[in-house]
Amino acid sequence: MLNPQQLAAVEHVESPLLVLAGAGSGKTSVITQKIAHLVQRRKLPASKVAAITFTNKAAREMRERVGKLVSAEDSQALTVCTFHALGLKFLQIEHDRAGLRRGFSVLDADDTENIVKELAPKGVKPDVLFGLRNLLSRAKNSGLSPEEALAAARSPRELEAATIYEMYQQRLAAFNAVDFDDLIRLPLRTLESNEECRNAWRERLRYLLVDEYQDTNDAQYRLLKALSGDRGNFTCVGDDDQSIYAWRGANPENIDQLGKDWPTLRVIKLEQNYRCGKRILRAANQLIANNPHLHTKKLWSEHPEGAPIRIIECKEAEHEAERIAGMAATLAEKHKVRWHDIAILYRGNFQARPLEKALRLARVPYHLTGSMSFLDRAEVKDLLCYLRLLTNPSDDAAFLRVVNIPKREIGSTTLEKLGQIAQTRHCSLLEATRSDSVLKQLTPRPAAALASFSDILDELRSASLHEGAADLVERVLTRTNYAAHVAGTTPDPALRERRLGNLRELADWFRAMQRGGSGAGDLASQLALLNHADRDEPGNEVRMMTLHAAKGLEFRFVFIVGCEEGTLPHEGAIDEGRADEERRLMYVGITRAKELLTLSWSSKTKRYGEVHNNQPSRFLHELPQDDLHWEGKDPEADKEAVRETAESHMAKIAAMLAGG
Repeated sequence: MLNPQQLAAVEHVESPLLVLAGAGSGKTSVITQKIAHLVQRRKLPASKVAAITFTNKAAREMRERVGKLVSAEDSQALTVCTFHALGLKFLQIEHDRAGLRRGFSVLDADDTENIVKELAPKGVKPDVLFGLRNLLSRAKNSGLSPEEALAAARSPRELEAATIYEMYQQRLAAFNAVDFDDLIRLPLRTLESNEECRNAWRERLRYLLVDEYQDTNDAQYRLLKALSGDRGNFTCVGDDDQSIYAWRGANPENIDQLGKDWPTLRVIKLEQNYRCGKRILRAANQLIANNPHLHTKKLWSEHPEGAPIRIIECKEAEHEAERIAGMAATLAEKHKVRWHDIAILYRGNFQARPLEKALRLARVPYHLTGSMSFLDRAEVKDLLCYLRLLTNPSDDAAFLRVVNIPKREIGSTTLEKLGQIAQTRHCSLLEATRSDSVLKQLTPRPAAALASFSDILDELRSASLHEGAADLVERVLTRTNYAAHVAGTTPDPALRERRLGNLRELADWFRAMQRGGSGAGDLASQLALLNHADRDEPGNEVRMMTLHAAKGLEFRFVFIVGCEEGTLPHEGAIDEGRADEERRLMYVGITRAKELLTLSWSSKTKRYGEVHNNQPSRFLHELPQDDLHWEGKDPEADKEAVRETAESHMAKIAAMLAGG
């Protein structure tokens, strides 16, 4: 049942709408119910409604919830996807207008990093290379073309990045490829420059719903504007207090910009929180009140007060980890809490190491979010590159990755010469290998290997015209001897089975994702949009993750570690004047907790062999002190908590020594 504010947000369609949805206020219910309202009550065809999220996981969950409210036919007709998936769909339909050929490739982070590395000055340091790639990405996320980025450059580094940007785009055009940022930039450029295309897409998508609106960057905002036009048929749902992605281009000022670009904008606030106890909400409200706000809101809850928020001072990170592990074990053993109801949150991934060690010693099962993505594993990337080449023979990045995997005695000198010939002939590397006159210019043995490689791909491409994607994966593994290559180059039996299992899992993915008649290339493009979070499905284990990764989740019991100055808030953010965003990050962490919140900090930190004294985070002093229990102020309560934790910890060690 919807509360009055939620109902108002669902039923309002007369003008553009901004829903300021506080943490735990039921925003997903509002979006899904509004989709049903538009289709069933307002009789808008489902095919003309688009709900845009920021992760594929959120899109899947939203589609599942909508599927329970509308007919199966309407559910199938809806567009529910991420900004980038919408951009991919646009480019697949409008590839001509966007300057692409059919079957273009979506390059991954490794591919793009390698291209930037090739174009950057020789011997450039890794941190400088990272900076250049970041500046290039920022230019794209601002919707800038290479020419505009060059004109906007203000520093020598920006000028260098803009120069690389121009060459980088030329390389992508030669490959008939786009990178992840282009999935927003190219649709935006096409819509803004082509009125006919713009009008067609405004008719195609008559109503837009945007989730997590505070995370939009400049290009995504302009894309919303291009698609909705003056009519402003949209609902944007967001929370300026949870804007924590400025470092990757998100612009929280986009919330204010809506009212300037659409003066008829209506704002509805969702302030009833359905997640947290009153004490936790008071702490969150008082903390975030220290940030400036255009639209103020104050969360409230009908839940009980809840226990005081515990503040624990530890000696150093290892001691902190031991304390947290012991407390987690106590919750499970003494209070019968399920492991997955417990979360340990931290500012940076480096903080996970001592925690992992302590949890293993305490025999606490845990799941670490942010470990290597399935799609980042070498064998999976190799196989996807083979598929990319089948659908796009111009994909030189994919060619270079797999032309010598398995080994085919094709050296870098041969590939460099092949590249020079291909550039002269204005063709791709793979196309060049099909020419006898090209192969005659190369040494006989590698030339023969290249010709054989080309023949294999031609054979597989023919098979791709009539085989399903999953079957095609199996054929690639056999015909290229890739499965045998993995088995032969992985001596460790357990690792070998894991790697071969990853290849089987990829085939299963294609089988599950197959939609009537879609080819492997389309599915490979869809896979390029996925990230590790979309596959991260832990079991009954304590969840460990960064505060950034925790947004959108909730747990009964939450530990936030590293609550000292320099860690949270991070010293780099303080130096750059971004304390407000760090405070929002702390706010996100606090509002993940439903029942019990524990904040810990270390009085000393070891860096580069030197011991540094720490101060508790300024955020701890900004919380309502009456709702906190600082360890040491209630000796009796402290004594009982320590006794419980010690008993649990000793029992674990005894069981381990006994082999239990």
